[in-house]
Amino acid sequence: MINAYIIPNVDWRNNAYSSLVQCLEFSASLICFGDYSVSRQRGVVDLFVVDDDDMLLCLSEHALSNDLPRILFFNINGSGLGHLSRCLAYARRMRGRARPIFFSLASAIEIIHDMGFEADYFVSEFWSRSHINAWNRELAVRFGLMLEDVRPDAVVFDGTWPFHGFMHACDQYGISVRVWSNRGLHKEDFEPVPVKESDFDLVIQPGEVGSDFTIERAERPGRKVTTPPVTLLKSDELLGRDEARDKLGLEHDGRYALFSLGPGNLKDVTDVAHGLLEEMRGRGVTAVWARAPISVRDVPLPDDVPTISVYPLVRYLRAFDVVASAAGYNACYEIVQSGVPSLLVPNMQVADDQTRRAHMIARYAPVVVSHCETPDQRRDAVDGLLKLVDTSREMPTIDLDGAERAADEILALVTQKAAL
Repeated sequence: MINAYIIPNVDWRNNAYSSLVQCLEFSASLICFGDYSVSRQRGVVDLFVVDDDDMLLCLSEHALSNDLPRILFFNINGSGLGHLSRCLAYARRMRGRARPIFFSLASAIEIIHDMGFEADYFVSEFWSRSHINAWNRELAVRFGLMLEDVRPDAVVFDGTWPFHGFMHACDQYGISVRVWSNRGLHKEDFEPVPVKESDFDLVIQPGEVGSDFTIERAERPGRKVTTPPVTLLKSDELLGRDEARDKLGLEHDGRYALFSLGPGNLKDVTDVAHGLLEEMRGRGVTAVWARAPISVRDVPLPDDVPTISVYPLVRYLRAFDVVASAAGYNACYEIVQSGVPSLLVPNMQVADDQTRRAHMIARYAPVVVSHCETPDQRRDAVDGLLKLVDTSREMPTIDLDGAERAADEILALVTQKAAL
């Protein structure tokens, strides 16, 4: 079904809604958006065939976005895609109310584009050859140019430590609305960063399981709120078992375990992965390996282990009987959202306390927690995981609307500032 038409030789993001249907009279080359995969053919006129309601909505809003507040998201590049996914979660909940734009330090810039958002990329300090001081100076210039071009109504930084280059650019360009999205649950030995929350108009702390929306500090600047857990997709956007298996090319009557142990950029998970793969194989379960979009050190796999690379992975989780996953923030709450029995493998080399989070999750969801460092630990973990498949357990209702509450807070702040 043809849902939308765009003329690419004009800036369709700044045109009225009528531009979406003005090229019916013209010849066109084809661009297809299906499950966010994009193939482009340049022509005088491009025809967009959209079979995803989410993408169509985004295309329509871009055409209407001239008068909407511009929200510029700055996501850092951690060991995975957590910071980018959290910003995307906020941005998706703003559709129709704002024009989200991204300045990303995560290299998977195509993910942002495939979801229909504008974005620019700047190499993170982890991958730059520059000294940190030189990198911050480069960042201040590049981000400053972005601020000059976008002229945002608000800037949202998602990360543990707002960079000096980021803060300097905001100061120089007079950014009046600054938001800091800062995930909590750090380890006990985590040293506080030398940036004051009062330097921001709003601080958002994405909460853990069981968190309610709470105003921690009401006065501005530095208003601070804790939200329920943040998830990229809404629960009704997850595919059911059969539909997800059809999308992934899996047999309906097969027994499948999904392995999503992270990109391996900070921790080599080869031994853990191979041990768990053998445990699953010995129990007649077919393992499927999820390759992270930003992985730079893929785990070498046996030839008979199929791989997938899809984003967002949570959309397809219910295709699997069990999941073996890293225990980062986003992965944990996607597992809660899907309800699939899971093994959580905490990473001890990151700032957040993944072991504590995983055990918190296990109180609410069908989850086994293990570091899986020894053969005995891996055997016991898989035994416990497969027992969960045959165990009937009623999951409590868990509030996962943190992205909606965060988006509302950001837009309320923009409206308040505009009224002054």
